[in-house]
Amino acid sequence: MKDEAELVLPAKADLGEGPCWDSQKGVLYWVNILGKTVNVYDPEANENREIDVDQLVGTVVPRKSGGITVAMEKGFYFLDLDTEQLTEIVDPESQLPENRFNDGKCDPYGRFWAGTLSLSEEQGKGSLYCLYQDFSVEKKVGNLTISNGLAWSPDHKFMYLIDTPTKKVTRFDYDGETGAIENPVAVIEFKEGHGYPDGMTIDDEGMLWIAHWAGAQVSRWNPETGEQLSSILVPALNVTSCTFGGADLKTLYITTARKNMTKEELEKYPLTGGLFKIETDVKGSPAYSFGG
Repeated sequence: MKDEAELVLPAKADLGEGPCWDSQKGVLYWVNILGKTVNVYDPEANENREIDVDQLVGTVVPRKSGGITVAMEKGFYFLDLDTEQLTEIVDPESQLPENRFNDGKCDPYGRFWAGTLSLSEEQGKGSLYCLYQDFSVEKKVGNLTISNGLAWSPDHKFMYLIDTPTKKVTRFDYDGETGAIENPVAVIEFKEGHGYPDGMTIDDEGMLWIAHWAGAQVSRWNPETGEQLSSILVPALNVTSCTFGGADLKTLYITTARKNMTKEELEKYPLTGGLFKIETDVKGSPAYSFGG
């Protein structure tokens, strides 16, 4: 495995995030949160389509019945890729206008989980929500500051969650039939000087791949032991998230962000904000679709 990711799209995104591979269409969805766009990247054509959604948009997932589902500044929405029309589903934080949705993902059973943060990143103001297939929504975890990366173990026994400022990954016992989570325990902790854990994904061996905000890398970890196994350098300072794609799910796509970077940092990492990839020797977990 090469040890440095290569640039595939010089997007210069303020806050690139939420990469999600659509295996049926062979495209990568990702968002530019501050740019208020949902992006559809076609690696075969090497083309990127931008869809302006006129809201801060945190994350995007495929929908089983067609189109995509997004979690944004003002709640959950459907987005029709043909007409670019948004349809509101529900806003569980309508009473909190200073909050927005951030990272999210579908679980193996077709529920859409997404977390929030306050625009000022005030401590404890965020929560993690679950949107069920019947469009009801439930608050699953409260008192989060920057609700971020999510993943489910290949055997569907565990769910993993990152609250970025804690520098930890928390594991929950997960019941796929009901969507219940319980018994949170910290299983991974970032050391000083390695940046902050942001988005993440999981491979079919159950190892977690974690993006380092302010750390210019993606690292692979064993959640059973808490041990870091390897690292991929990314020529971008703020690495925000990653997901497996490609026909064999062995291409790791990586999003990055220029937000809050100094002139000196941008001179050192001019490609920051771009979309990157690296070919790996392990297969990733597929992205699940929203079943509602």
